[in-house]
Amino acid sequence: MPRKSTHLTHTDNSSLCIQYLRRSGGSARLCHINFSLSVIQMLVNQRKVKIKNTGAGFFIELEDAK
Repeated sequence: MPRKSTHLTHTDNSSLCIQYLRRSGGSARLCHINFSLSVIQMLVNQRKVKIKNTGAGFFIELEDAK
């Protein structure tokens, strides 16, 4: 009987990242989140999030957040 993996995949982590951003009002400081760069890059490539430089730091925002 195959064992179920206990490791999260990039898809699982990306959905967790999206959920985190929704709970934090649609954006968060990039240095304060604990998701890997590959997960963040995958979300940027899929145009689900964008990175914004505000002059006071980098923020990650949901694309659909206004």
